Amino acid sequence: MMLSASPNTVAKSSLEEMLESLRQKDDSDRPRDMPPALPARPTSRARLPSARRSLPAKFSVSSVMEEQNGSVASSEPKVETESEKKEEGKRKEKDLGVKRSSFGSKKMRTGLKSESPYEAEKKEEENVKIKVSPVKNAEEHKPEWNDNVEYFIKKKLRVWCRVANGQWQLGMIQSTTADTSLVMLSTANVVKVSTEELFPANPEILEGVEDLIQLSYLNEPSVLYNLRVRFSQDVIYSKAGPVLIAVNPFKNVKIYGNDFISAYQKKAVDAPHVYAVADAAYDEMMREEKNQSIIISGESGAGKTETAKFAMQYLAALGGGSCGVEYEILKTTCILEAFGNAKTSRNANSSRFGKLIEIHFSAMGKICGAKLETFLLEKSRVVQLFNGERSYHVFYELCAGASPILKERLKLKTASEYTYLSQSDCLTIDGIDDAQKFHKLLEALDIVQIPKEHQERVFALLAAVLWLGNVSFRITDNENHVEVVADEAVTNAAMLMGCNSEELMVVLSTRKLQAGTDCIAKKLTLRQATDMRDGIAKFIYANLFDWLVEQINIALEVGKSRTGRSISILDIYGFESFKNNSFEQFCINYANERLQQHFNRHLFKLEQEEYEEDGIDWTKVEFVDNQECLDLIEKKPIGLLSLLDEESNFPKATDLTFANKLKQHLKTNSCFKGERGRAFRVNHYAGEVLYDTNGFLEKNRDPLPADLINLLSSCDCHLLKLFSSKMRDKSQKPLMLSDSTNQTVGTKFKGQLFKLMNTLENTSPHFIRCIKPNSKQLSRVYEEDLVLQQLRCCGVLEVVRISRSGYPTRLTHQEFAGRYGFLLSDKRLSQDPLSVSIAVLKQYDVHPEMYQVGYTKLYLRTGQIGIFEDRRKKVLQGIVGLQKHFRGHLSRGYFQNMRKGALVLQSYVRGENARRMFDIEAKIHADSEASTGELTAVIHLQSVVRGWLARKRFKSMQRQKELLNVTTKSKSKAGRRTSEDKDLPLEQFQVQPSAMSDLQKRVLKSEAALVQKEEENTALREQLRQFEERWSEYEVKMKSMEETWQKQMSSLQMSLAAARKSLASENVTGQAGGRQDTSISPFGYDSEDTMSTGTPGVRTPTTKFTNGNTPELRIRELNGSLNAVNHLAREFDQRRLNFDDDARAIVEVKLGGPQATPNGQQHPEDEFRRLKLRFETWKKDYKARLRETKARLHRVDGDKSRHRKWWGKRG
Repeated sequence: MMLSASPNTVAKSSLEEMLESLRQKDDSDRPRDMPPALPARPTSRARLPSARRSLPAKFSVSSVMEEQNGSVASSEPKVETESEKKEEGKRKEKDLGVKRSSFGSKKMRTGLKSESPYEAEKKEEENVKIKVSPVKNAEEHKPEWNDNVEYFIKKKLRVWCRVANGQWQLGMIQSTTADTSLVMLSTANVVKVSTEELFPANPEILEGVEDLIQLSYLNEPSVLYNLRVRFSQDVIYSKAGPVLIAVNPFKNVKIYGNDFISAYQKKAVDAPHVYAVADAAYDEMMREEKNQSIIISGESGAGKTETAKFAMQYLAALGGGSCGVEYEILKTTCILEAFGNAKTSRNANSSRFGKLIEIHFSAMGKICGAKLETFLLEKSRVVQLFNGERSYHVFYELCAGASPILKERLKLKTASEYTYLSQSDCLTIDGIDDAQKFHKLLEALDIVQIPKEHQERVFALLAAVLWLGNVSFRITDNENHVEVVADEAVTNAAMLMGCNSEELMVVLSTRKLQAGTDCIAKKLTLRQATDMRDGIAKFIYANLFDWLVEQINIALEVGKSRTGRSISILDIYGFESFKNNSFEQFCINYANERLQQHFNRHLFKLEQEEYEEDGIDWTKVEFVDNQECLDLIEKKPIGLLSLLDEESNFPKATDLTFANKLKQHLKTNSCFKGERGRAFRVNHYAGEVLYDTNGFLEKNRDPLPADLINLLSSCDCHLLKLFSSKMRDKSQKPLMLSDSTNQTVGTKFKGQLFKLMNTLENTSPHFIRCIKPNSKQLSRVYEEDLVLQQLRCCGVLEVVRISRSGYPTRLTHQEFAGRYGFLLSDKRLSQDPLSVSIAVLKQYDVHPEMYQVGYTKLYLRTGQIGIFEDRRKKVLQGIVGLQKHFRGHLSRGYFQNMRKGALVLQSYVRGENARRMFDIEAKIHADSEASTGELTAVIHLQSVVRGWLARKRFKSMQRQKELLNVTTKSKSKAGRRTSEDKDLPLEQFQVQPSAMSDLQKRVLKSEAALVQKEEENTALREQLRQFEERWSEYEVKMKSMEETWQKQMSSLQMSLAAARKSLASENVTGQAGGRQDTSISPFGYDSEDTMSTGTPGVRTPTTKFTNGNTPELRIRELNGSLNAVNHLAREFDQRRLNFDDDARAIVEVKLGGPQATPNGQQHPEDEFRRLKLRFETWKKDYKARLRETKARLHRVDGDKSRHRKWWGKRG
């Protein structure tokens, strides 16, 4: 790459020769990237020598390679070299100037490297020389200027010129003289302007770029125009290097919501956005485990509060967890805006306090808690308003949105009826519904877990403040002493505060003085009484605000364990300059001075100090340092705050004496300027502000009488007691301190700022600069002067310059060599980290302008680290692929070995199992052969025994039957013999003794059998009697049922006859059919009822059952049924025994082993299946016979079982 018109210089082997070559610009044919002879440690300006001079501040990295391969060659190299020698001491400083001629050194240098947009005319440009030396005056560099003019005229390039009204307009140079040029504007008007007021314009292709670094020509009109183009397209975010610029659109733009959050989470969008800043902070926090901060700054009305809300919205979506604290964090903004924001003349939702919200994350990146810190609430706004402004939003929301019950309880009226609210003649804001806002406030208070009881106490104190403002006074004497008017204002205020109205009136109109042991009540003047009343109101509201912040912190402190990961979002009041600026504006602007110092420190001071300390070749970027203004305010003992505290300690000091003291001691400071009377001016970084010391001392002291503290401590309101106890504790602390000034408001605020800065210093900052496009808060209105003032205050152009010429990526030699050293193809190089680092740079042909080597670190320009990361990623992916294949090869070999081993092991195990099974089966087979005979004998024995038992039982039954027959016959024969023997002689009856004994035995047996039979007969008769009784009962029931059925049948027959007659009358042809209907049913019965009961008069078939059975027949049937049941029972017992024996036998065989028995017998399992089949067959047959027997038993019951569905079950 060639940055000048001269050819490349020779790269010498030492740092001194390199620097000398840069000064002399002598040509050489040596390779430009030849590395130097490196010492053990680089010298004070060490870097890899190359044919280069210091890089211009506006160097465009993106166009380096494509536009410099055939860069423009100078037609007058000697002139340029002499100019550089002459102006070398001032060249770098001139390169950075922005307020002089754009066609001097820095402007033309910028023009040279930005020729890529005009690539169609590169050949012509090669013959044109563009001067790079600074212009001290028009005469000295007239030839150079004439060449530039000719170039712009010939190429018809656009330029920016400032016209009479101070606006910047685009045009083309028509002609030029020594100091002036004629420019044709875009409106076709030709104007004559000073050459120093001309600036080159960027090509149209660069209009509306996302990052100002991409601009070829960096100047104020180009930046203003770029932001205006994007603003007109509703693209409100732009980048200026590491800083995000947010232009307030003053309307809703559709670039927020879940879809955009998801897109930035997935890295699908990289356009500038507050979401992108929050995402970058989150990623850096998780990657480096370091706390981050998002610092949002800008003047009042620039949109800082809304930007902070969107940042919190993104972080809540990104780190949302199960605890739900992210939702509470978002709702805190609603509470803080209601109690801490108000309408001012410049902003309808101005933050009147500063806040720092610290969001804590777990190791998994989920939100686990948060902490809120606030600064310097503007208490005076509660009691004093300027015309067109409002007090804090919550007062108007309470009056408009409170429920009727709450209004009655708090004695609330409309906002216009309260003096504190109506004094500015501004009660509403266009487009804002205060009632709806109040309901959202109630919802937010519920979400942060503030109980309803505490909420009502808060609203009661707010109402008390409003009623205090309506308290009026009456002058009682010529000395302007007053007394309180006893009206509803003081009554309602006392009631809401929980104190006695008389005590409140006394405190407001008198002050107690201690004179020795006596206490004297001194009346107050009207001014003093008004100040006392307003002091109470401010005290209540300020402490109420602090109490709400404490409650919010309690609700947000979910995860008490801190992981060291947090993102802090700072939203602090913007720079203010009103017509009347008092103590509040001074503190606000002081805070902004501190933030600007922090901004300068991180973006300018620290970076440039690091460059200088590490000895790299660096062109220092000048910026506006506000350290002198901070010294004016903070320096001890002669600083503005120190003098204010000193004057506040004198009881007789006044605001005028304080102003005179400032003029006396601070007149030598260039940032201070005394004015007439009580006024003075301070030249802040954002501009000069005129302050009026009226009220400075009183506001700095912020006194609170002891009478008031005592009154508040005696109130019934719990919150007022809490506030007074804290105040009493604070009032006792100064007694133990030697420096009572620590209690002043100014000193407290200074301490808070130092604590805040210390917190921010321990974080990695991310800056967002909010820009207010117009002072009237209108959409699509872009005031260039106002925007330019803010850009200058923010130092945007300086940020872009240092970003373009700086080295954002920096790694130590060890880190760079350790991360990228493995990329070297030649591993024989020295292992020294510096040598390895330079070798890596040479291997990948990194241009010398793209890096510098310091004492300890390697510095790379934007985008260069990506080259190494991409190459590293590719190499690592290749290594991973190689490792994958090698691991696969090893794994496959290991798998094959394991598979072979598994097969061998499985073969051995299967063989061992088979041998064991064979041994078991052989043993079982041997045991089976040995027990075959025994088993056969047992089976035969069981068969014989069962046969013998069966025969014995059969014979016993047969003998019983024969004995019964013999007994019966013997009885009949004995009767006949008795009648015959009566006629025979006695001697014929004589028998043998042996026969007589036999006969006697037989008689005894017969008698015994007869007795048994008689018992059986008696039992049977008894059973028969029971059956007859039951039968009689059945007959009675049957008769009653038959009578009922007869009646029903008669009724049905009558109905049937009536129906037939009706049918006969309607259809003559159906008479025959009608007679047929009265005939006998072809089936022998008319209905089931007639069949069952044999009702007279109704013909039934001959197969019907009758009730004429004799008792003897029923007894026979009963005996037959009982015998069948007994037979079935006996069969069941016999079969059960048989099946049990067979089953036991099979079990005994199976216990011997699973193999088949010898001699062709079946396997036990086959025998078991056969036994099961026999059992199923018998069971089916047995069930059938059991059903038949059951049917016979039912028939014994006669008609009862057949008519069961009509009669019901037997009783």
